Amino acid sequence: MWRSLASNMLSVLAVGMFLCAGLILWGKSQYTDAGPLESAICLRVERGSNMSKVSKKLEEQGAVTSGAIFRLGADYSDKASRLKAGSFLVVEGASMEAIVDEITRGGASTCGTEIVYRIGVTRSQTLIRELDPVTQKFVELASFNPAEGDAPEAYAEKRAEPDTRYRIAMAEGVTSWQVVQALKAMDVLKGDVADIPKEGLLAPDSYEVTPGTMRTAVLAEMQEKQELLVNAIWEGRPDGLPLESAEEMLVLASIIEKETGVPEERRQVASVFVNRLNQGMKLQTDPTVIYGITKGRSILGRGLRRSELRRITPWNTYLINGLPPTPIANPGKASLEAAVNPDETDFVFFVADGTGGHAFAETLQEHNRNVAKWREIEAQRNNN
Repeated sequence: MWRSLASNMLSVLAVGMFLCAGLILWGKSQYTDAGPLESAICLRVERGSNMSKVSKKLEEQGAVTSGAIFRLGADYSDKASRLKAGSFLVVEGASMEAIVDEITRGGASTCGTEIVYRIGVTRSQTLIRELDPVTQKFVELASFNPAEGDAPEAYAEKRAEPDTRYRIAMAEGVTSWQVVQALKAMDVLKGDVADIPKEGLLAPDSYEVTPGTMRTAVLAEMQEKQELLVNAIWEGRPDGLPLESAEEMLVLASIIEKETGVPEERRQVASVFVNRLNQGMKLQTDPTVIYGITKGRSILGRGLRRSELRRITPWNTYLINGLPPTPIANPGKASLEAAVNPDETDFVFFVADGTGGHAFAETLQEHNRNVAKWREIEAQRNNN
């Protein structure tokens, strides 16, 4: 009898172990397999939340089949205690494992609200926007120019939310003075700026910041990025350029940046200036004259006067030979690359063509014809 009882107990135990193993395998597959979510969502995890609250929210939004399995998987992988506050993108069909990884690995929020501080050549703008998790495109909530009035209510509301992300977007061609003034107006930053960085040494790019970031730290990051970029492009330059140093490349790149807003034209514009330098011709470029007047601290907002073209400044390339002594703005990567990789042309002239681009010429006669066409376009616009 005892032998029969022992045999039955062993059978029951074996079945139990088999069922337990099967249950574990099923739970593991539920945790690692694709989830039921049919379209992406933005999951907001409040500060002080826990896996229980998160799993309930995920169940309600149809992102997981079992909150219990979600919590057990997080516990088993030792990630339950690593939960981060923020807004996190949960993509279509995301597994529980992938969701746990997303909300525990740290770093910035991956969806939700973003406040972008844009530093532009003619104006600065603050943009409040949200990422639509389904389309993966930003939807604008509000925008304003800090110099033109009070911020909208949406700005204060989103600033108060702990998971709002912040980014500074610096455009190509802005001056160092403009950057510093814009940073001073950003209430998300703190600290004073004693000195304006030298012209050309700040990299136009996008910079993630957090509330309380020091303004000097942002400027230091911009300078470090530009230094690395300038050095890399200069080291990779071809032979035969009329440039003696990385600093001269930076000066030329800043002129290219201010002369054209058409990406496809940069290397053509570069070829004009390189050809002029090789032939000993004056550069005769208006943006350098403007910089001599404004020192990068304002927008001229009008055409140059003849008296200004004759005014002696270190930057007036109608009067000086070669390059001016400093950059006239902060050039981006494309203009830096164009400065050392110009198109092979015989162009030594260019003028606006009325479309936003330029008409290029090899001879003065051809250039004068292009100028005449441009004057006709200007006259027609003024009459209209």
